[in-house]
Amino acid sequence: MEIVALIGPSGTGKSHRASMVADRYQADAILDDGLYIVDGRILAGRSAKSESTRVAAVKRAILLDPDHARAVREAVKAQAPRRLLILGTSRRMVDRIVGALELQDYSVHAVSIDQVATGQEIETARQEREGEGRHVIPVPTLEVRKTFSGYLIAPLHFIFLRHGRGGRVDVEKSIVRPTYSLLGRFYIADTVLSAIAAHSASQCGNVAEVGRVIVQSSADGVVLNMEVTLAEPQDVLGTIGTVQAQVRAIIERMTALNVAEVVVEARQIAGHLERG
Repeated sequence: MEIVALIGPSGTGKSHRASMVADRYQADAILDDGLYIVDGRILAGRSAKSESTRVAAVKRAILLDPDHARAVREAVKAQAPRRLLILGTSRRMVDRIVGALELQDYSVHAVSIDQVATGQEIETARQEREGEGRHVIPVPTLEVRKTFSGYLIAPLHFIFLRHGRGGRVDVEKSIVRPTYSLLGRFYIADTVLSAIAAHSASQCGNVAEVGRVIVQSSADGVVLNMEVTLAEPQDVLGTIGTVQAQVRAIIERMTALNVAEVVVEARQIAGHLERG
């Protein structure tokens, strides 16, 4: 295995350019802020950007937690990349990560951020980090939604030309705003989620009335348990499936929360009651 280290101070655009650097140096995998990433998918780890404080974020990024380090180490061993790209703020940080992965026997080729980004690009990245609290994770939003449930998440499309091989690459990254940024994190009360879910379900055909909606929140997302009354007995399973899909889609679109599960129970058939 060969190791490439992309090194630069925080907020200089390393995560934004990780895919481009991986392509240039033909790296098969990326380790960024505690996440082990292969082909745009998170195979192991938890992002430092999901931590509540900067201190905790640094500990997460350098794989200080034994269980976290073990999970990433085992994933690297199982996937066996020919070349691994590690992002770090300094060579010392990269060396600590290499040690946590037990890869000390492999040489490290260091690449500075100013070798792959212009001064203006680095300055723009700094301004976005300091002024807007924007952090980039080099994976699509669907991959980070569960880990960052309840955070503002937005997709970022990035196009670059293949280095020395021709053709262009279109990759999707994610923009998040960590809790420890100056702008903080937003919270949505369970009562608000219940109201959104109830309204969403009521708009589905064959739903005469929405009863109780119970919200269970966790770090991985929310679980919604709903009771509905159907207007007609036809296609009960189809109606329940429609309610589940619509409630999930609307809540995820409106709140940026990850909906882990929507459980719908049809309590009774209302006959030909008119919906209000």
